[in-house]
Amino acid sequence: MSFNLITILGPTATGKTKLAALLANEFDGEIISADSRQVYKGMDIGTGKDLSDYIVNGKQIPYHLINIIDPKEEFNLFLFKKYFNDVFREIKEKNKLPFLVGGTGLYLSSILQNYKLKVSNDNTDRFHELEVKDIDELREMLLGINSKPHNTTDLLDKERIIKAILVSEAAVPVAELEVNSHNIGIMPEREEIKRRITERLIFRLQHGMIEEVERLLKEGVTFEKLNFFGLEYKFVGLYLKGGLNYNDMFQKLNSAIHQFAKRQATWFRKMEREGVKINWIDSPDFEKASIIIKETLGN
Repeated sequence: MSFNLITILGPTATGKTKLAALLANEFDGEIISADSRQVYKGMDIGTGKDLSDYIVNGKQIPYHLINIIDPKEEFNLFLFKKYFNDVFREIKEKNKLPFLVGGTGLYLSSILQNYKLKVSNDNTDRFHELEVKDIDELREMLLGINSKPHNTTDLLDKERIIKAILVSEAAVPVAELEVNSHNIGIMPEREEIKRRITERLIFRLQHGMIEEVERLLKEGVTFEKLNFFGLEYKFVGLYLKGGLNYNDMFQKLNSAIHQFAKRQATWFRKMEREGVKINWIDSPDFEKASIIIKETLGN
């Protein structure tokens, strides 16, 4: 099977979005985001949407799975894969080349390693039947059905455990696609990534990051949900709540983003050990990436 998807991946702050937009413009493509937070509306600065990057030479490059859900709603791996499948088909029907772009390892793996997922049967009666059970019993039930849940946080919250059980019990699998991706990874030197992360964080805090979190709180997003979103939203939320002073917030957040980038790199190495081939480049170099794609497509 020939390649029908180009994936651009890498740790945070490595220039994936801009490179992907340039490549999509060059190869008549559209972009599918693989970012677990950019799906949320109104979460722009903290998630690094950088929508201006999708404009190349005055042309809007089409993008998908960005700004599709309210922050007070839940988004998960199952919804991501369902939406990806729908968008992938739409792009292929237009005879365009899909570009999967992002750094959320779980989302990328679900496509590149073809996770077999099931959709919930939305059985309301079954939900109420499970709701009366205590959390320990529910946890045992879930592990009995699925000994290795994709998301370990499913074991911590009662409602999430119930939803995970419903998904595991569902009989209807997510429709699988014939996806064969050629993957390009951006991996600068570690010190360069650290420098870019810190510079970007300073810029975001000076250009509306705190105000963005204040607005989310006014719109009804809870501190608990900000904590769930992590990184910028978690630490700025703590600052606004009075739990951290500005300097401590900056230092802890900067360190947390550096650690996040290291975890992303670890995930990508794990994917490689499991058989995913990634063609690494040390910067978002358009010429290098173009050559890789041209060789892949036989142009």
